Amino acid sequence: MTSRRKFLRDTSLLSAAMLLPQIPAWARKLAPYDIGLQLYTVRNMLEKDVSGTLARVASLGYRQVELYGYMNGGYFGLAAKEIKSILIRNNLRAPSGHYKYGLIDDFQGTIRNGWEKAIEDAKMMGHEYMTIGWLHPEERNSIDRYKKLSEWLNMAGQQCQAAGIQLCYHNHDFEFQELEGALPYDILLENTEPGLLKMELDMYWIVKAGYDPLAYFDKHPGRFPLWHIKDMEKSPERFFAEVGYGSIDFASIFAQKKKAGMKRYFVEQDESRRNMFESIQMSREYLLKMEF
Repeated sequence: MTSRRKFLRDTSLLSAAMLLPQIPAWARKLAPYDIGLQLYTVRNMLEKDVSGTLARVASLGYRQVELYGYMNGGYFGLAAKEIKSILIRNNLRAPSGHYKYGLIDDFQGTIRNGWEKAIEDAKMMGHEYMTIGWLHPEERNSIDRYKKLSEWLNMAGQQCQAAGIQLCYHNHDFEFQELEGALPYDILLENTEPGLLKMELDMYWIVKAGYDPLAYFDKHPGRFPLWHIKDMEKSPERFFAEVGYGSIDFASIFAQKKKAGMKRYFVEQDESRRNMFESIQMSREYLLKMEF
């Protein structure tokens, strides 16, 4: 039988809990392995309807997204504060975003032009990471260009660090194509400070280029906090595939997540043979079934 003292204690605890402020879903701390989505995947939909697209992404169960396309104080043609409002409305968080180097681009918000404002907006968005996501061909046509980029990345990384944000670099396959007798990806790793620049490793592109992610984890442990989880068809074309439906051994890759230093990962699929929402749902459902 429940004692009167226990009854009063439990009733008091319940009443106190009911008085605590309810934390909205968007404000709760994300778990390290919450499945994210790089929004470039749904770029065609975003061009037509930003709010509706983000609502659809959230309805599929995604809780975090990675932004892209920052320029002149906004994303997807909307001010950063408007995007933040839409994310909150859909219980989404954006712990990372893609940004530009700016040697070629002339808009504000690149490393070389208006980086302070980009950091300010990134902090407002709640970013933990700012990631350089793409280099124009003219920005990567020599090893000297990569070495100069490394200098800028170190400087930008210091500015990010002062704001409590980690700078990262996202690869494609061109960083693994030999240039003047060297691999550009290795040049970036060797000429930047590990604390100032981390890497967002895109699994599709490194595998397509013929290199092993696990070898890089061994050589540079702790340097890969962000991953792009993107699969490759088992075909001569090696087209993009839904995660788990292609040829990349994600079980072996995830088994080394601690050595890599992985903190967050994002599903990305550049193109699909299906409706893209169907594709990202398939990828998420596969990842949910995996035991990492």
